[in-house]
Parts: sequence; structure tokens; C-alpha cells
Amino acid sequence: MARRKRQASTFNLSFLDIMSCGFGAVVLVFLIIDHSLEIEIQTVNAEVLAEVNLLDEDIREGEAGLVRLRNALDEADLEIVEADGLARRITEELDEYEALIASIEESGVSETDAVTQLKAEINQLEETIRLLQEAAEAEAGRSAREFVGEGNRQYLTGLNLGGDRIIILVDTSASMLANQLINVIRLRSMDEALQKQAGKWTRTLDTVDWLTAQLPVNAQFQVMTFDTEAAPVLPGTQTQWLEVADTPKLEAISAALRERVPAGGTSLYNAFEALRALPSPPDNIFLLTDGLPTQAERPPRGSKVSGNQRLQFFRDAIRRLPSNVPVNIVLFPMEGDPMAASEYWQLAQASSGSFLSPSIDWP
Repeated sequence: MARRKRQASTFNLSFLDIMSCGFGAVVLVFLIIDHSLEIEIQTVNAEVLAEVNLLDEDIREGEAGLVRLRNALDEADLEIVEADGLARRITEELDEYEALIASIEESGVSETDAVTQLKAEINQLEETIRLLQEAAEAEAGRSAREFVGEGNRQYLTGLNLGGDRIIILVDTSASMLANQLINVIRLRSMDEALQKQAGKWTRTLDTVDWLTAQLPVNAQFQVMTFDTEAAPVLPGTQTQWLEVADTPKLEAISAALRERVPAGGTSLYNAFEALRALPSPPDNIFLLTDGLPTQAERPPRGSKVSGNQRLQFFRDAIRRLPSNVPVNIVLFPMEGDPMAASEYWQLAQASSGSFLSPSIDWP
């Protein structure tokens, strides 16, 4: 009985061992299969990721190619538009030439006659140019118009009257009527005919006539007046250079100035600012004035202007001058303005210009 129990116990143990070994084998097989699946999944994922990266790269290259194609298409469209415009212009020119040819044929003029006529015109123009150049050389340093001072005097001035584009700025403020403030006030209340004949103003006009008579005949010029505003003497010429050889315009400027009556304050700032309207800057400036300005770009707030304010207005104004251009000063001194001569002399020296304060019988 005891033996059977031992055998049964032994059998039970063996069975448990077998079961344990079987379970372990199953677990081992499962682990092996799971590991294999994981390796396979990782391999598949790596291959898929590589494919995805390749596809992304293809997409980027495709987008870049699409951008290049769009740019090329835009350039092609632009070239087509330009070609269309060029074709239209060529067609228009052809039409014009055909119309010109037709008109020539209708007029009965042969090609030989036309060429001969053109050559004759060219020769005539060349001869005119040659004569003008000879005249310019012969007239260098002489007058473009005649001006004779009182008693046939012509003093040595030292003014540099050369240049290709010469501007003359004429102060037409009320102070140009007289050298003393009390006389200015008296003249302002008189008839305009008397104001036009005021001694200081007459000397200013004679100086303008003298300057324009000394300009090189092959140069260009402009004459502007300024008080609180600035404008050319001849209306409508603010953006033009005039020819010195155009004597009628010189005479018209002289006549127009003699109809002016000095009035108002003085803005040197606006006078220099007006130079910017010219098509090209001047290379020589003549300034006819009698003192420091009484205002800047706009009138001052108060009714009185101190000497220091006038000095500041002057220094602000000269900043508007074109650089490297000589400024020649003709000063008709006004009493009560002691700093004017010094400041204008310094401006003339700094710009390589000249300074003149004429006597009452000049020019």
C-alpha cells in the first residue's frame, strides 16, 4: 500500500515536471516568435520610412520644378508682351515711313534731289555753327549788349563774369529805395513814379544792365527778383535758362525791372530755394542786395526782427545754395545793418566769389 502511494507520488511529480517543461517550451516558442515579429516589424518600418523619405524628396523636387516652370512661364509671358509692343511700334514706324515715301513720291521729288537738299542744309548749318563759334571767340570778354555808364566810365571791379549758366538775383524789397530807413519810409508813402526814380533803386537797375552787358555771348543766364518771394523777371521762365545772345530778352528784362517798385521784406532763403527750379544748377551767382534778410522761408511771428535773428536767417539761407558755385556780392549798404558787409564778404570768400560795395556813381 505504501509502495503504491510512493509510485503515485512519483507519477504526480513526473507529470508536473512534464507539464512545467511543456509550458516553458511554449513560452520560449512564444518569445522567439514575438522577437521575430518585432524584428520584422522594425525592418518593415525602416523600409517604409525610407520610401516615405524618398517620396518627400520627390515631392520637394516636384514643387521646385513647378516653381521654375511658373517663373519660366511668367518670363515667357513678359517676353510675349514685349514682343507684341515691339511689333506694334515697328508696324507704326513702317506705316509712318510708307506714308512719308508716298508723300515724297506724290511731291515728285526724287531721292537724289532730297539727298542733295539735305546735304545743302547740313552744309549751311555747319557754316552757321562755324560763324557762331568764330563770333563767340571774337566776342569773348566783350558785351552781349551795349551799356555805357555816366561820363563813359567803366571801373575795374574784379567781378568774375564767366560761366556757362549765370544767375543774377536782385533784391526788390522796400529797403532798396534808400540807404536810410527814414528815407525808405518817406518814399513808400510817395507816388510810384517817384519810387521808381529813387537813387538807390536806379543804381541797382544800372548795375543789372551793366552785368548783363558783360556776360559772355555764348553763355546762358537768368535774372530773378526776390523780396518775401522769388520769381524770374520774365514770367513763365522759372524753369528755363535764357540765351545771352538773345538781345531782345535782355532788353525785355531791363524794361520789366524798371517797371518794378521795391516793396516788402527780404527772404534770402526763398531766393536761393528758387534756384532749384532751374533745369541745371548755375555755375556763377550774382547777388544784388543791401543787407541781411528780414525773414526766413516764412515771415517771423513778431513785428520786429532783431539783428541776431537776421544773422540766423542769413546763415540758414546760405545752406540752400548749390555747392561749389561762386557767389559774387554787390552790396548797397543799408544803415543800421553793421553785420551785413562782414557776412557777405565771408560768403564771397568761402565760395571763391567776389565782393563789391559800389560808390554812388557806379557803374
